[in-house]
Amino acid sequence: MQTLFRGKHFITLREWTREEIDTILDVSCELKRSFAMGVPTPLLPYQTVFLMFFEQSTRTRNSMEAGITQLGGHAHYLDTSTMQISHGETPKDTAIILSRFGHAIACRNCFWKTGNAYLREMAQWSRVPIINMQDDLYHPLQAIADLMTMREKRGKDLRRLKVSIIWAFATSHKKPISVPLSQALLFPRYGMDVTLAHPKGWELPDWVLEEARKNAEQTGGTFRVIHDQDEAYRDADVVFPKNWGSWVTNESTDVVDSALEANRAWKCTREKMHLASPECLYMHALPADRGNEVEDAVIDGPNSVVFDEAENRLHTAKAVMALTMGGRG
Repeated sequence: MQTLFRGKHFITLREWTREEIDTILDVSCELKRSFAMGVPTPLLPYQTVFLMFFEQSTRTRNSMEAGITQLGGHAHYLDTSTMQISHGETPKDTAIILSRFGHAIACRNCFWKTGNAYLREMAQWSRVPIINMQDDLYHPLQAIADLMTMREKRGKDLRRLKVSIIWAFATSHKKPISVPLSQALLFPRYGMDVTLAHPKGWELPDWVLEEARKNAEQTGGTFRVIHDQDEAYRDADVVFPKNWGSWVTNESTDVVDSALEANRAWKCTREKMHLASPECLYMHALPADRGNEVEDAVIDGPNSVVFDEAENRLHTAKAVMALTMGGRG
């Protein structure tokens, strides 16, 4: 088990070794067990984490706020529209000041071609760990919770598990590519047989596909990209039908256009789930666009583990904070 984490940034899982990720999972399980038994875990007494949000949030904000409270610390929720950021203050200046005030800075910035660069600049100047609460390219907190959930439901050895990341139709907003991108990079590292399925026009960056294939080769798994949703569901052990935006091929911020409307049939239905293995897990980062991405009969059905998955956002967030916070640079 790796033990040297104090001050380490949590911006993407690409900078974390397999051993380090396994440690996060082990700590998450321990914290979940303590939570279930009502055992206090004041691992970060009087510690402060600043939560900077450029977008709305339910699971991420509350898992981080509840998590730091349960660890004995305190969170400051910061709506960036009410900060001097809205008047042009730079990531450098914000990071320098907040890192002198507390023990970690967490940020969600999903603006295309801006978000990850913003976090990277803060990390360059911060004296404390930067935690990525989602940016335009990565959502490591979601990916680690997904991995934890699969291990709980299917065992620690996930090699050759058939997992499909499937684009789904939605109209709520033009979503980032960060969830499928993070999953495509992480899951092959655990030897899974990963399928990425989407209509043409919703591609992930080429470098992601190349790295995912390399990760699969190193662990004995596989990674493929297809454009047939039925094939993606067929015999799958886990499915992640979720919408993401066409940012790579179309940088327009329009939510609904003719290309999107042409792919209404990309929807998770009972019929699609019947193509999968009988015990196939239905997973989703939430919030799901009910009626578009998925039928109620599926998300509320016996194969759905979305609420267990969402709960694990709390325990994995606590693990990340417990491991990376606690000291000042």
